[in-house]
Amino acid sequence: MSDLTDWELVARARSGDMDAFGQLVHRYERPLVHFCYRMVGSQQDAQDIAQDSFVRLYRYLQRLTPDAKFSTVLFGMARNLTLNFLRDSARRGRGRVLSMTREDDSEVVVEDVGHRPDAVARHKEIEGLIERALEDLSPEHREILILREMQGMDYEAIASVVQCQKGTVKSRLARAREQLRLRLIELGGELL
Repeated sequence: MSDLTDWELVARARSGDMDAFGQLVHRYERPLVHFCYRMVGSQQDAQDIAQDSFVRLYRYLQRLTPDAKFSTVLFGMARNLTLNFLRDSARRGRGRVLSMTREDDSEVVVEDVGHRPDAVARHKEIEGLIERALEDLSPEHREILILREMQGMDYEAIASVVQCQKGTVKSRLARAREQLRLRLIELGGELL
C-alpha cells in the first residue's frame, strides 16, 4: 500500500479502509509534528495539534478534492490549528516554551561538532541563539521560514498553506530571513 499516492490513499480511506488512513498518518506524522513544534515550541503541544489535524482530516475526508497537493491540504489544516493555539495561548497569557533539539532531518545545521567539548559547547550556544531569534519572529514570519527552510516546501505549496499569493510568500520570506539575521546579530554577533 506504500506505493499508492496520497490521493489514492484518501480514496480508499473514504471507502472505510482504515489501513489507508493509517498509511497517510504514517507518511506525514513526523513532518507535521516537526512543523507544529517549530511553531509552538512545545513537543507535547505539537503532538496534540498534529493529532487534531489528523482527526480533522478524517472528519473532512469526504469533502477533500485533489485540486491541490495532499500535503498542502494537511499542512493548511495544521497551520490553522496552530494559529488558533497561539492566539488562545496569548489570550491566556501562556508563554511559549522552546527547547530546540536537533533532529536528524533538521535543516538548521550550524557545523559538525564531532566530539570536541569546545565545539559542542559553541554549537549549543549557537543553537540557543537561533532558538531565541526564531522565537522573536512574528508567527507569520516564523511560519513561512519553517515551511521553506525546515520543511522544504516550494513557494506555491507555502502560498496554498498560508492562503496568500506566491509573491507575498517571497516577500515575507525575505523579510523573515532579514529579521532573523538582524536578531542573530543582536543576540550574539561575535559568535556568528
